Amino acid sequence: MAKETFERHRQPWKSEEAGQLRTLAAKGKGLREIAKALGRSEESTRDFAKKNKIEIVKKR
Repeated sequence: MAKETFERHRQPWKSEEAGQLRTLAAKGKGLREIAKALGRSEESTRDFAKKNKIEIVKKR
């Protein structure tokens, strides 16, 4: 199975991305959807959100 590649891999978060993360999280979007919209891995998105106290709803 090939690993998925991410456009922003290991690059610092920009303020626009942080704003978009906050907006999508506030709209109730799930982690997978937010990560895909930002071109980031789910792990990176989750870690950044946790570090910045942004709550992302858990979707099943």
